[in-house]
Amino acid sequence: MQKLDSSMMDFEERLEIDDFESEVMERIYSKPLLIKRVNTTSQIAIVGANVCPVESLDYEVPENELVNEDWRSRRTVQIFQYILLKWAFALIIGLSTGLVGIFNNIAVENIAGFKLLLTTELMLKHKYYKAFAAYAGCNLGLATSAAALCAFIAPAAAGSGIPEVKAYLNGVDAYSILAPSTLFVKIFGSIFGVAAGFVVGKEGPMVHTGSCIASLIGQGGSRKYHLTWRWLRYFKNDRDRRDLITCGAAAGVAAAFRAPVGGVLFALEEAASWWRSALLWRTFFTTAVVAIVLRGFIQLCSTGTCGLFGQGGLIMYDISAAKVVYSTPDILAVILLGVIGGILGSLYNYLVDKVLRTYSIINERGAAVKILLVIMISLLTSICSYGLPWLATCIPCPADASTSCPNTDVSGNYKSFQCPPGHYNDLASLFLNTNDDAIRNLLSTNTVKEFHISSLFIFFVAVYCLGIITYGIAIPSGLFIPVILAGSCYGRLVGRLFEPISELDVGLFSLLGAASFLGGTMRMTVSLCVILLELTNDLLMLPLVMLVLLISKTMGDMFNKGVYDQIVKLKGLPYMEAHPEPYMKHLIARDVVTGPLITFSGVEKVGNILHALKNTGHNGFPVIDEPPFSDAPELCGLVLRSKLLVLLKGKALSKDMVLAGNKVLSKISELDFAKAGSGKGLKLEDLDIQEEEWDMYVDLHPIANTSPYTVVETMSLAKAAVLFRELGLRHMCVVPKSQGRPPIVGILTRHDFQPEHILGLYPHIRFQQ
Repeated sequence: MQKLDSSMMDFEERLEIDDFESEVMERIYSKPLLIKRVNTTSQIAIVGANVCPVESLDYEVPENELVNEDWRSRRTVQIFQYILLKWAFALIIGLSTGLVGIFNNIAVENIAGFKLLLTTELMLKHKYYKAFAAYAGCNLGLATSAAALCAFIAPAAAGSGIPEVKAYLNGVDAYSILAPSTLFVKIFGSIFGVAAGFVVGKEGPMVHTGSCIASLIGQGGSRKYHLTWRWLRYFKNDRDRRDLITCGAAAGVAAAFRAPVGGVLFALEEAASWWRSALLWRTFFTTAVVAIVLRGFIQLCSTGTCGLFGQGGLIMYDISAAKVVYSTPDILAVILLGVIGGILGSLYNYLVDKVLRTYSIINERGAAVKILLVIMISLLTSICSYGLPWLATCIPCPADASTSCPNTDVSGNYKSFQCPPGHYNDLASLFLNTNDDAIRNLLSTNTVKEFHISSLFIFFVAVYCLGIITYGIAIPSGLFIPVILAGSCYGRLVGRLFEPISELDVGLFSLLGAASFLGGTMRMTVSLCVILLELTNDLLMLPLVMLVLLISKTMGDMFNKGVYDQIVKLKGLPYMEAHPEPYMKHLIARDVVTGPLITFSGVEKVGNILHALKNTGHNGFPVIDEPPFSDAPELCGLVLRSKLLVLLKGKALSKDMVLAGNKVLSKISELDFAKAGSGKGLKLEDLDIQEEEWDMYVDLHPIANTSPYTVVETMSLAKAAVLFRELGLRHMCVVPKSQGRPPIVGILTRHDFQPEHILGLYPHIRFQQ
């Protein structure tokens, strides 16, 4: 015990020395150290900052004796297996995501079709109250089921999922966002939510679903269930999982929109923070597999055995029959569409942000309150969908209608509702349909007079408002379809107003309206342009779609950020932006470094390591070599908490303070350091260190990353932020500029680059931009 007490005293003295060095630095440099913590880690949230206590991902490939030995031991066959498995996993992700997409479509079409058919039959018998009771009852049951799944099984499955996937690919490992339970709830919750008539889409959840499938495949097996194979161990790291999840996100878009090229561009433009050509090929291969699976099942379902799914092939909304001819008035109308779409989109983002903040407070009160909120929104949606068509007047059926009018089938352009024979209700044709069918009706060409201007205005206001208040409740809900639905209605409305001077079909105006609203809300351009063209099969509209997207995005950026960026910030995820904030140019790396700094010697006492792991939440510790192992103190590398825990569990210990690299390599392999799946990593409580072992030594050289990324303390914070994001780092070491000082000043993590942290240190910097 005396030795133990003396070792702890030595360690505490070292911490006091670090504090003294910080005080000396305050006197040397003109800007004082304003924070009392150096090793800002991803487990400790900054006080006063809206940052989640989440882990960061290790995208960096470490260089140490253990990794080098593992690579030297690999044979050519093993390297070939690794490359082959990458493509095999991409194939499996594409097949699985495509099958889930087919299942979602068939399930939604059949469940919603049964509900709408029952409502229509009761309406034809003039049993209007029973029709509403059946319609609202079905919606309520489906909505409650979706809410119960989210509230009790996987709360992380609520919402779109795209912001979480985007944050993960940026390096943020938020809890349970890609867990198997999240995948299960995302699939069935999305089916129930969309079939319940909510103004939501299944496209965002499909992106999350594809990412969950990729994460599950990329676990590299399971030690718990004895499903680990040696050739899968290469994928037990964050770097390969990131690539697989990128493929999964692209596959989700391809399955939702039947847009394989758009899926690749979505992953490149919106989801991924890091990209390379090899990943582009595998992502394209994955989406191509999805397209093949979809095409095969569409042909299988073309006989009508799968509900409405299967009509139109890979083209969901075919408008190629319309003649694309436009003149100067049409160009002016397109510019107006873009401007108004950008304004409406930014307003949509602003209102969604306010609603989400309100719902976050309400949802904190428990699962019952979450379900009650879903029930209220479901009843409101049912009342609007069934009640507003009563405001519309009955319209005589057109003589040249290409489909039956009035339509008493599951879907169609001409819903009879309460109208007499030979007439239809245009609002019912929009409200009493699935969202996909409502968009198809709005994009229909050569049907100029099908919808009254007043009906279009009522539907636009209703969908715009319902889309805002629906997003954020405890169900899986995408934003793409609500935005496309409102945008296409707004575009058709503008097309009707410009009809006397325009040569464009109103269906084409609907497409441009959807593009303008998407650009104003999502703030994407290239991927949206390709997705819309793949959806509608009309390449001649490319110039106008490009123009309206550019204008709407520019207008929206003048007011606020894209909706997904706002949601990421609202969730408190420490996302690293592509461009540093302007005030970062006025600061240097040393300005945001906080203390005290905790370091380890190259050969450290077990007691000191356990004390640091127990009393700090740090995930990275600098390793300093000192005499007799070096002539002067020098930075040997960086060691992670997870690796220290594995090393201590392996008990590669020695009684003397000597280098014992060979002993460590003989007891522990690289596979032991592989990352566990679904957050089931080794914890401090799992260690069984005896009291007499606290005074023994452990050599950290074999597991320390001997070449960590370092920046000099005088580097611009903006430049350091760009390096941190582009390299996908978790820790960045800050080293001194002058000699004669300790070899490391501090460590920067993603939390040190967050505006909340920086502005907390320097509140005045906001006004110096």
